[in-house]
Amino acid sequence: MATDILLPKIGFSMNEGVLAEWLAEDGAQVKEGQPLFSLESDKSTNEVESPATGTLKIIAKPGETYEVGAVLGTIE
Repeated sequence: MATDILLPKIGFSMNEGVLAEWLAEDGAQVKEGQPLFSLESDKSTNEVESPATGTLKIIAKPGETYEVGAVLGTIE
């Protein structure tokens, strides 16, 4: 079963964020807890960890702004 990679809400007032970069390639094997992507919010840049172990399928493009809760990719 696939696990969705969602844009997290990092700050109380955060409604959207910019996907700065993916830290793993599309199709790569990732492990739960490893840094997966960098997220830029109003005040900081944060690394977001993988929610699961498996094969990464990237949907979202770096440099774009996404709403909190948007699906950025999946892990199968």
